[in-house]
Amino acid sequence: MAETVNRLGREKSPYLLQHRHNPVDWFAWGEEAFAKARRENKPIFLSIGYSTCHWCHVMERESFEDRKIAAFLHEHFVSIKVDREERPDVDKIYMTAVQALTGQGGWPLNCFLTPDLKPFYGGTYFPPENRYGRASFLQVLQQIANVWRSRREHVLETARDFQEKLAVALAPQASGGVLGPQTVAQAAAAFKLEFDHHHGGFGDAPKFPRPSQPSFLLRYAVAAKDDEARDMVLRTCDAMAAGGINDQLGGGFARYSVDARWLVPHFEKMLYDNAQLAQLYLDAYLVSGEQRHAEVARDIFRYVLRDMTSAEGGFYSAEDADSEGKEGKFYCWTLEEMRGLLSPEEFSVATRYFGVTAEGNFVDHSDPDPLPNQNVLSVAAPGLSEAERRLLLTAKARMFDARSRRVRPHLDDKILASWNGMMLGAFARGFALLGDQSYLSAAERNLAFLQSKLWDETTSTLFHRWREGERDTAQLLIANANLLAGVLDLYEATLKPRHLDFALKLADGMMTRFYDSENGGFYNSAAGANDLILRVKDDYDGAEPSGNSVAVLALLRLAAMTGRADFREAAEKTLRLLAGRLADLPQAVPLLLQGLDFVLTEPRRVVIAGDTTDARVAELLRAAHSVYQPNKIVVGQAGPVEQFAKTLPAGGAPTAFICTGKACLPPTSDPEKIPELLCSRA
Repeated sequence: MAETVNRLGREKSPYLLQHRHNPVDWFAWGEEAFAKARRENKPIFLSIGYSTCHWCHVMERESFEDRKIAAFLHEHFVSIKVDREERPDVDKIYMTAVQALTGQGGWPLNCFLTPDLKPFYGGTYFPPENRYGRASFLQVLQQIANVWRSRREHVLETARDFQEKLAVALAPQASGGVLGPQTVAQAAAAFKLEFDHHHGGFGDAPKFPRPSQPSFLLRYAVAAKDDEARDMVLRTCDAMAAGGINDQLGGGFARYSVDARWLVPHFEKMLYDNAQLAQLYLDAYLVSGEQRHAEVARDIFRYVLRDMTSAEGGFYSAEDADSEGKEGKFYCWTLEEMRGLLSPEEFSVATRYFGVTAEGNFVDHSDPDPLPNQNVLSVAAPGLSEAERRLLLTAKARMFDARSRRVRPHLDDKILASWNGMMLGAFARGFALLGDQSYLSAAERNLAFLQSKLWDETTSTLFHRWREGERDTAQLLIANANLLAGVLDLYEATLKPRHLDFALKLADGMMTRFYDSENGGFYNSAAGANDLILRVKDDYDGAEPSGNSVAVLALLRLAAMTGRADFREAAEKTLRLLAGRLADLPQAVPLLLQGLDFVLTEPRRVVIAGDTTDARVAELLRAAHSVYQPNKIVVGQAGPVEQFAKTLPAGGAPTAFICTGKACLPPTSDPEKIPELLCSRA
């Protein structure tokens, strides 16, 4: 007998499709659901998650597959599912609401709304029975239905008042604060206080990489010659790379570690984490000169090219934590599995190196029947002889081959412009620093894919999601800002004028659709969206940086490259709007702090004159990127570059000019002289 398919079977989101066989009468976010709620005067049950979310899977198994719960939802509510990755603008509003109501947030996010979409109650995971100090999900539903039936006017009035408070809470207010070098220094001092001197990283468990934080601290450390801050970042990079959060066999990082040691992750792998971490490890390599940091970036790129890239060049979104219904089953090993697979010599080295024991180091406590003796691989004993290293290489190859025959975790194969922009930029910088042509090819193919599938040339509109031959209709700041930043990385890696041309189109479209010219700042969503109760300016740089932070830094870079004063003015006005956050809560805005640092520092400009197809230009470019100077820009002389660059004398051999403002050092055609010139005073 065929399984019944609900409305979500019509959708493209892998997360929504995971729920298409639920007995719950789900709707997708949209007017069909809203109209039903208004017509029947029912509250909305809004459930937000994503396809690789472990606790989303748990709640689905326990509650959304329960026919009694489904029947109650059908009778008393209109139930809506949202993929937070496709609609981060919707998620931001209701996540903020739930955090304000309960003091905590996360996914699955479950929120109860009036028929006109105003939130009045919510939470995250609700268990099927009373446990964890929480009421059961059915009890919560019964209580909400009873309150709606008996005290509806009170609920509506409370929801109206709460929305007004939410609007105030979500609207940044210009503080008039003075932003200067002291703001950057104070932020760095605050971050240093949070450093975990035992395990690396910042804060306590659970530990998220949150790459924008160490990236900011590294930028500050090098500029301020603060060796302590520099060592904190490099120690964090080394600790993460050695931990179980890093896939020791296949490359790529999981979303976060449940412990302080980076040992046991929730095993889902997200494209946005790996894009940012690739950039962080490239920076660490430039600062440390250590190949181990470059190798981590290479491992990430190998993973993405192997497992996360479509045939047409788009980058997939994520891989699940679970396989065969068990968290981490794809990644974990028992001692006996390894004994049966490896030679005695390989087994001895690999088990010691990876810290594998008979008891194991991981138990999935959310599983009523967890697998026994599971080991997450980490680098427990790094000191190997040369002979042992050779044995480890063959052991890893055998283990990777054996693992590749296991049932893989679910792949979320939607392609998002926002996250693709991040990974495009990482590949472009990987090529610029490491010289691997396959990285440039990946970046170029990805941009061509996005321009073909998600960019409307006629209206200069960027859409967000592509899957199975279909794009969505969402227009989001974060998509425009991240793609703009990635295209700028690609331009600086190649100096191809067409990339700078496209960057200008993206920036102009972003300014038109999202910028608040009166007050400063950028809205998350375009004007005219009729499915949002609030138009929000997000400024929190969490696991993913905010659209405002990405936009500020990208516009500052583009302004320096092209001389467009309007871009710099918009970025500076946004910084002034968010001055209070920068000064009072810098931990919330580490990427925005990098934008402030760019404003406060006159950027070095490397102008390279010559034919971009000339191999000597490529050598000059590689040299220009070999020095860690995050506020530096690199431009050619063709296309829409700023006028001063075009006035520099060209001709003969390809030449590099290192300039600050209108002053330039003596030009050179020798790549070996560029690092020295970049580190000298103009």
